[in-house]
Amino acid sequence: MWLHVSCVLDFNIPVATPFLLMLRPRSGRQQWVAREQYEFSPSVMAVEFTDPFGNLCQRVVAPAGPFSVYTSVNIECADAFDVAQGAPFVEVQNLPEDTLPFLLPSRFCESDRFIQLAQSLVVGVAPGYDQCTAIIDYIRQTLRYSPGSGQEIISACEVNEKSEAVCRDMAHLGIACCRALSIPARMVVGYLEGLEPMDLHAWFEAYVGGRWYAFDPTQTSRYGGRVAIAYGRDAADVAIYSQFGDPVDLMRMDIRVERMLSPL
Repeated sequence: MWLHVSCVLDFNIPVATPFLLMLRPRSGRQQWVAREQYEFSPSVMAVEFTDPFGNLCQRVVAPAGPFSVYTSVNIECADAFDVAQGAPFVEVQNLPEDTLPFLLPSRFCESDRFIQLAQSLVVGVAPGYDQCTAIIDYIRQTLRYSPGSGQEIISACEVNEKSEAVCRDMAHLGIACCRALSIPARMVVGYLEGLEPMDLHAWFEAYVGGRWYAFDPTQTSRYGGRVAIAYGRDAADVAIYSQFGDPVDLMRMDIRVERMLSPL
């Protein structure tokens, strides 16, 4: 399917402020960028680089006063994420090197503290994809998806003590449990067609059966086009914007995801 996705960020900047942005999706096996627009108002110089996870990042210094970022993209993606029941576990010694960072505990995914819980969730379950499914079942049974309820980023251990959570927090818990079973797992931030209320969205991917598969504890259906913007170990790696220095006010964030008949 073809999607048109746009994002508007309006800030009030008290003094000239450095920003690190992560707003450009890249083409890959699961998505293809056909047309893209990226504008700053007022216009500023941007320097782009690729971070260690392959994300496209932009550095800017926003001037004092109103400052806006506008991005849009026409992109081709699948209308549903892949399901692969029975996809096998990949032994650590056989994993590709680029998956290894996603095996380790990270700031918000303390996988070393979830070994007993994760093992208890997968008793009698075939190693690999089916274990990830069991973890998703546990998250859905213990947490209510509550969009907009979590402003502060919390860790998987903190999430596991709550009764409701946002998409980011539920992804953290899923990632921690997967890594506790030696399954590489990474955070994904992007857009989801039909999300209610519309906003940026987070889910996770696990590496089983020789490739990455998407898992989303917040959605009971696998349908809906997904556009990945950024990948990382946890939320600390995938912020769509980070500002440095004096606090700034985000006055408005407007996300739109619309289906298209063609990329033009």
